Amino acid sequence: MTRPQVALIMGSYSDYPKLDSAMAVFKEFGIQYDIRVMSAHRTPDVVADYAKNAEANGIKVIIAAAGGAAHLPGVIAAYTVLPVIGIPIQLLGLGGLDSLLSIAQMPGGIPVATMSSNSGGPENAALYAISILAITDPTLTEMLKTYRRRMADKVIERDSTLQWKLQKEAEEQSRL
Repeated sequence: MTRPQVALIMGSYSDYPKLDSAMAVFKEFGIQYDIRVMSAHRTPDVVADYAKNAEANGIKVIIAAAGGAAHLPGVIAAYTVLPVIGIPIQLLGLGGLDSLLSIAQMPGGIPVATMSSNSGGPENAALYAISILAITDPTLTEMLKTYRRRMADKVIERDSTLQWKLQKEAEEQSRL
Protein backbone atom coordinates (compact mmCIF):
# COMPACT_ATOMS: atom_id res chain seq x y z
CA MET A 1 0.00 0.00 0.00
CA THR A 2 1.33 3.41 -0.92
CA ARG A 3 1.67 6.17 1.61
CA PRO A 4 -1.05 8.81 1.55
CA GLN A 5 -0.21 12.02 -0.31
CA VAL A 6 -3.21 13.94 0.97
CA ALA A 7 -4.34 14.58 4.52
CA LEU A 8 -8.04 15.15 5.17
CA ILE A 9 -8.39 16.65 8.63
CA MET A 10 -11.63 17.64 10.31
CA GLY A 11 -12.07 19.72 13.42
CA SER A 12 -14.84 17.50 14.77
CA TYR A 13 -15.99 13.93 14.17
CA SER A 14 -19.44 15.32 13.34
CA ASP A 15 -17.87 16.75 10.14
CA TYR A 16 -17.10 13.24 8.84
CA PRO A 17 -20.35 12.70 6.87
CA LYS A 18 -19.99 16.15 5.32
CA LEU A 19 -16.73 15.02 3.69
CA ASP A 20 -18.25 12.06 1.82
CA SER A 21 -17.92 13.71 -1.58
CA ALA A 22 -14.21 14.42 -1.03
CA MET A 23 -13.61 10.80 -0.07
CA ALA A 24 -15.59 9.62 -3.12
CA VAL A 25 -13.43 11.74 -5.43
CA PHE A 26 -10.23 10.37 -3.89
CA LYS A 27 -11.56 6.84 -4.32
CA GLU A 28 -12.46 7.50 -7.97
CA PHE A 29 -8.95 8.81 -8.66
CA GLY A 30 -7.21 6.12 -6.60
CA ILE A 31 -5.71 8.67 -4.21
CA GLN A 32 -4.64 7.38 -0.81
CA TYR A 33 -5.41 9.82 1.99
CA ASP A 34 -4.92 10.07 5.71
CA ILE A 35 -8.09 11.10 7.53
CA ARG A 36 -7.95 12.49 11.04
CA VAL A 37 -9.94 14.43 13.65
CA MET A 38 -7.97 17.24 15.28
CA SER A 39 -9.00 20.47 16.92
CA ALA A 40 -7.06 23.71 16.66
CA HIS A 41 -8.43 24.64 20.09
CA ARG A 42 -8.82 21.36 21.98
CA THR A 43 -5.71 19.52 20.65
CA PRO A 44 -3.37 22.30 19.44
CA ASP A 45 -0.21 20.28 20.14
CA VAL A 46 -1.52 17.36 18.07
CA VAL A 47 -2.34 19.71 15.17
CA ALA A 48 1.08 21.38 15.35
CA ASP A 49 2.90 18.05 15.50
CA TYR A 50 0.94 16.62 12.57
CA ALA A 51 1.48 19.71 10.40
CA LYS A 52 5.19 19.94 11.22
CA ASN A 53 5.73 16.29 10.25
CA ALA A 54 3.30 16.00 7.32
CA GLU A 55 5.92 16.62 4.61
CA ALA A 56 8.34 14.09 6.11
CA ASN A 57 5.46 11.59 6.22
CA GLY A 58 4.85 11.91 2.47
CA ILE A 59 1.89 14.27 2.60
CA LYS A 60 1.84 16.75 -0.29
CA VAL A 61 -1.48 18.55 0.28
CA ILE A 62 -3.55 19.07 3.42
CA ILE A 63 -7.31 19.64 3.41
CA ALA A 64 -8.74 20.97 6.66
CA ALA A 65 -12.47 21.19 7.34
CA ALA A 66 -13.69 23.30 10.22
CA GLY A 67 -16.76 25.18 11.35
CA GLY A 68 -17.47 28.20 13.51
CA ALA A 69 -14.23 30.03 14.26
CA ALA A 70 -12.64 27.60 11.75
CA HIS A 71 -9.07 28.15 12.84
CA LEU A 72 -7.90 24.65 11.91
CA PRO A 73 -6.76 25.37 8.32
CA GLY A 74 -4.88 28.50 9.37
CA VAL A 75 -3.19 26.83 12.31
CA ILE A 76 -2.07 23.97 10.07
CA ALA A 77 -0.78 26.44 7.47
CA ALA A 78 1.23 28.20 10.18
CA TYR A 79 3.20 24.98 10.80
CA THR A 80 3.86 23.78 7.23
CA VAL A 81 4.77 25.09 3.80
CA LEU A 82 2.59 22.43 2.15
CA PRO A 83 -0.53 23.65 0.33
CA VAL A 84 -3.47 23.85 2.72
CA ILE A 85 -7.06 23.84 1.46
CA GLY A 86 -9.78 24.96 3.86
CA ILE A 87 -13.35 23.72 3.78
CA PRO A 88 -15.73 25.91 5.81
CA ILE A 89 -18.29 23.70 7.53
CA GLN A 90 -21.80 25.11 7.89
CA LEU A 91 -23.06 25.33 11.43
CA LEU A 92 -26.48 26.44 12.61
CA GLY A 93 -27.02 30.14 12.89
CA LEU A 94 -24.79 31.78 10.30
CA GLY A 95 -25.01 29.12 7.57
CA GLY A 96 -21.26 28.76 7.23
CA LEU A 97 -20.51 32.45 6.67
CA ASP A 98 -18.53 32.62 9.91
CA SER A 99 -16.43 29.61 8.86
CA LEU A 100 -15.96 30.92 5.33
CA LEU A 101 -14.78 34.33 6.48
CA SER A 102 -12.49 32.85 9.11
CA ILE A 103 -10.69 30.67 6.56
CA ALA A 104 -10.69 33.22 3.73
CA GLN A 105 -9.30 36.08 5.85
CA MET A 106 -5.85 34.65 6.48
CA PRO A 107 -3.10 37.23 7.02
CA GLY A 108 -0.57 37.82 4.28
CA GLY A 109 2.20 35.23 4.22
CA ILE A 110 0.16 32.25 5.46
CA PRO A 111 -2.06 31.26 2.52
CA VAL A 112 -5.00 28.89 2.74
CA ALA A 113 -7.02 28.08 -0.38
CA THR A 114 -10.68 28.38 0.59
CA MET A 115 -13.48 26.30 -0.89
CA SER A 116 -17.18 27.03 -0.68
CA SER A 117 -19.18 26.32 2.43
CA ASN A 118 -21.92 24.57 0.46
CA SER A 119 -22.05 20.90 -0.51
CA GLY A 120 -19.61 21.47 -3.41
CA GLY A 121 -16.79 22.50 -1.07
CA PRO A 122 -15.50 19.02 -0.14
CA GLU A 123 -15.65 17.75 -3.74
CA ASN A 124 -13.85 20.84 -5.01
CA ALA A 125 -11.23 20.57 -2.25
CA ALA A 126 -10.46 17.01 -3.32
CA LEU A 127 -10.31 17.99 -6.99
CA TYR A 128 -8.06 20.95 -6.17
CA ALA A 129 -5.73 18.68 -4.18
CA ILE A 130 -5.64 16.27 -7.13
CA SER A 131 -4.87 19.11 -9.52
CA ILE A 132 -1.91 20.05 -7.31
CA LEU A 133 -0.68 16.44 -7.36
CA ALA A 134 -1.24 16.33 -11.14
CA ILE A 135 1.44 18.98 -11.68
CA THR A 136 3.99 16.18 -11.40
CA ASP A 137 1.78 13.22 -12.37
CA PRO A 138 0.68 13.02 -16.05
CA THR A 139 -1.67 10.12 -15.27
CA LEU A 140 -3.63 12.29 -12.84
CA THR A 141 -3.67 15.11 -15.38
CA GLU A 142 -5.34 12.81 -17.93
CA MET A 143 -7.77 11.52 -15.30
CA LEU A 144 -8.78 15.11 -14.48
CA LYS A 145 -9.34 15.85 -18.17
CA THR A 146 -11.51 12.74 -18.49
CA TYR A 147 -13.44 13.68 -15.33
CA ARG A 148 -14.22 17.13 -16.76
CA ARG A 149 -15.22 15.68 -20.15
CA ARG A 150 -17.67 13.35 -18.39
CA MET A 151 -19.16 16.32 -16.51
CA ALA A 152 -19.56 18.24 -19.78
CA ASP A 153 -21.11 15.19 -21.45
CA LYS A 154 -23.68 14.93 -18.62
CA VAL A 155 -24.68 18.57 -19.05
CA ILE A 156 -25.04 18.15 -22.82
CA GLU A 157 -27.07 14.98 -22.30
CA ARG A 158 -29.35 16.68 -19.78
CA ASP A 159 -29.86 19.63 -22.11
CA SER A 160 -30.73 17.25 -24.93
CA THR A 161 -33.26 15.50 -22.69
CA LEU A 162 -34.75 18.84 -21.67
CA GLN A 163 -35.01 20.03 -25.27
CA TRP A 164 -36.72 16.78 -26.28
CA LYS A 165 -39.18 17.13 -23.38
CA LEU A 166 -39.93 20.77 -24.22
CA GLN A 167 -40.46 19.85 -27.89
CA LYS A 168 -42.96 17.14 -26.91
CA GLU A 169 -44.80 19.53 -24.58
CA ALA A 170 -44.97 22.17 -27.33
CA GLU A 171 -46.35 19.60 -29.78
CA GLU A 172 -49.02 18.57 -27.27
CA GLN A 173 -49.96 22.21 -26.65
CA SER A 174 -50.28 22.89 -30.38
CA ARG A 175 -52.74 19.96 -30.74
CA LEU A 176 -55.06 21.45 -28.13
